[in-house]
Amino acid sequence: MRRPIRVLIAKVGLDGHDRGAKVIATALRDAGMEVIYTGLRQTPEMVVQAALQEDVDAIGISILSGAHNTVFPKVIALLKENGMNDVLLTGGGIIPEDDMKALNAAGVGRLFPPGTPMNVIADYISNWVKENRSF
Repeated sequence: MRRPIRVLIAKVGLDGHDRGAKVIATALRDAGMEVIYTGLRQTPEMVVQAALQEDVDAIGISILSGAHNTVFPKVIALLKENGMNDVLLTGGGIIPEDDMKALNAAGVGRLFPPGTPMNVIADYISNWVKENRSF
């Protein structure tokens, strides 16, 4: 029997608004995934360390602070340093379309703006994991 998909949800930096992250965490749990929520004010290093310890399939970063062009590349670099090349890095928040495209080109998975239906996010993670991870 296949284990449930494990997803780490994180809020990085000084952004103190976590309602969206909690809504996403609940929706993914309701979709049958195991969800680890790290809480507020995490560093990229803390997120990757938690992802490594929890053996996650995906990391979702919720970001509203405007620091997405710093946070996502740092997390990607740390994932690579730790040999975690098969872990999805996705997320959402207030991220301009052009920045989303640049982050996608740098290796970040799909990014979701506010208002994205929860099933779209859950389906994306589920499909990505099925295609890119072996259990």
